[in-house]
Amino acid sequence: MSDQQNLEAAWRRLTAWLEVNAPVSYASLLPGAPEVAIESADSTLKQHLGFPLPAELASLWRICGGVEHQELEDDEEGEVGSGALLPGGVIMSPVDALRPRLPERTGPDWWGGAPVVPWLTGDEAGPESGHWVGDIGVGRWTLDSLIDVGQKAAYPSIAAYLDAVYRTLTDGPADAMDSRLPGVVWGCLTWDWPEAPLLDEALPHWTPIH
Repeated sequence: MSDQQNLEAAWRRLTAWLEVNAPVSYASLLPGAPEVAIESADSTLKQHLGFPLPAELASLWRICGGVEHQELEDDEEGEVGSGALLPGGVIMSPVDALRPRLPERTGPDWWGGAPVVPWLTGDEAGPESGHWVGDIGVGRWTLDSLIDVGQKAAYPSIAAYLDAVYRTLTDGPADAMDSRLPGVVWGCLTWDWPEAPLLDEALPHWTPIH
């Protein structure tokens, strides 16, 4: 299969699981981003950094342009983000993805010219960490340590990352990808540490997948 076919197949497997097991997270997925937004991201990267938008990220954005958290009546404390369904957080929109990559378009590139683009983050208010994607695959990034970004990939592609999430959910083990474990609360897939959970009021309603 082509890279695009692999991505589409991985996306179908994961979203089919979500639709049945975490329907509120499934409902949080936005449709594909407008082509003009994808083209704008590509043009901006070429103009300011000299490299194009990674083809696989463009393909993902054509399938899903990001997430929109659903309102949860039971979540009085606002602890659960329904769209934070991946271990790396939420899928960033084209506009959101370029903000940490181009914080100052006329200044130095703090990413050292690495031809990568962030696409996942757990810090939505002001993205400071998450996962990047480039030609070599998918890896971690944090604004506190960008010196090695783009040097080594944890997964060979977005498709491989999504497949790893799917296998973790279906086959396990629960900690196959992260020290956090997957569970469902109020129809939302979330990832948490049982020994030191981030969830508080919602924790009694959180059911581990495995």
